Amino acid sequence: MPKAHTYLLRYPSASLLFVQLLGIVLYPFMEQLSEGRAIVGAFGIVVLAMSLRMVRSSPTIQWIAFTQAACILALTVAVEFESNTTLSILLAALESSFYFYAAGSLIAYMMEDERASTDELFAVGATFTLLAWAFAHAFSVCQLVSPGSFTAAINPEAQRTWVELLYLSFTVLSGVGLSDIMPLRPFARALVMLEQFAGVMYIGLVVTRMISLTVRPKHSGP
Repeated sequence: MPKAHTYLLRYPSASLLFVQLLGIVLYPFMEQLSEGRAIVGAFGIVVLAMSLRMVRSSPTIQWIAFTQAACILALTVAVEFESNTTLSILLAALESSFYFYAAGSLIAYMMEDERASTDELFAVGATFTLLAWAFAHAFSVCQLVSPGSFTAAINPEAQRTWVELLYLSFTVLSGVGLSDIMPLRPFARALVMLEQFAGVMYIGLVVTRMISLTVRPKHSGP
């Protein structure tokens, strides 16, 4: 087996991070194809479910995560066969919930002990991408429920694409503020503010703790 495959199997958080970063590269090519997003989305959910099963969590948490994933897969197929706004809203809401749940599971995984393993270091990046995906899906729900919630420098009146919303999510969560996508309606601005708060808290609490565990000197004997 190739070394890269062995590495990804050994560290499930690295596999999750790899899939999320691969999605960033693939979505611009797949966005114009209705079946393309379904394939990429289904693949991502399968890998997320496999990664969640490897995380040290209770059977109840696993059951909730797999139930959400199954519902998302079913709705993804349904939306492909019937373009329906209600189904699209429900799908985006479930996807947002699933990614938030996955991010919470990985944060609990990172916080459960007093040492930083290699897989937990990969989990830092994987959790960040999960949060970015979760808020991007929340933006999708907002846009579907209230058209015109977001505008941009190019085609300001048009509905924002998935890549645009994901780009907005990454810029808000990271705090760089470089996005040309702007929230207009009150609920859209509320979501952006919540993501800004989540980004600050994630870096301030989770990332800082993992760094401190990484650089903490080993205890020497008396």
